[in-house]
Amino acid sequence: MKNFKELFDMEGKVAVVTGGRQGMGRTHCIALADAGAKVVVSDISKEDCQKVVEEIKDKGGEAVAVECDISDKSAVEKMIEKAKETFGRVDVLVNNAGIVEFRDFLEMKEEEWDKVININLRGYFLCTQAAARVMKEQGGGVIVNIGSVAMGQMGIGFPNTAPYVASKGGVAGMTAALAIDLSPYNIRINTIAPGMIETPMIDPVKQDEEGIKAMIGRLPLKRLGKPEEISSAVLFLASDASSYMTGAVVNIDGGWLVT
Repeated sequence: MKNFKELFDMEGKVAVVTGGRQGMGRTHCIALADAGAKVVVSDISKEDCQKVVEEIKDKGGEAVAVECDISDKSAVEKMIEKAKETFGRVDVLVNNAGIVEFRDFLEMKEEEWDKVININLRGYFLCTQAAARVMKEQGGGVIVNIGSVAMGQMGIGFPNTAPYVASKGGVAGMTAALAIDLSPYNIRINTIAPGMIETPMIDPVKQDEEGIKAMIGRLPLKRLGKPEEISSAVLFLASDASSYMTGAVVNIDGGWLVT
């Protein structure tokens, strides 16, 4: 049995993080690199990804920037291939990239619905499939999905975000199914469901000062979460510390779901 320091050690592992240029994606990259992983920082802007890469390198870590639109299958395949070419393997995939569009449902256009679903759900499918094929060949791996407490049923609904909530509910369902499908290949998959975290994604919500104040007021912890508080869970799920976990949805929401 490894000691606890060894359980969290990511030395020699290679992690691919989508949506890695800012917000939680950035801190996921840094957390994994701090633990010793070699990191592929992926997002739609390679220039922004490179800034994260430089942060990691300045601290003595190894990383590479890759431009990728995760709704594009060929781009996803190139991203995974780049990880293999650069570091030789893929041990961890963090499906973090995502968008939200605030729209009145009755006025929503089909392309607006498709845009969110294509990134938040189809993109997770494409990335997971491409990475899992590599993981199967090498004998195993770990996939960490970033979902949301705004996923309906197991979580909550959220006004004017129907495709976002649908996509995150889909991620939770996909996680449960793939935990079974991928287990014969020693691939674990889990989802983190964050609540309201201080990232650029919630800027539109924060514009409603009274609304955000009321929302924070109902939380037992009485504050928004920090990206690092999600990244610590990413590290846990990506490491051997969570070796008996698969198919789980982990809520990190300041107590939102218990109120």
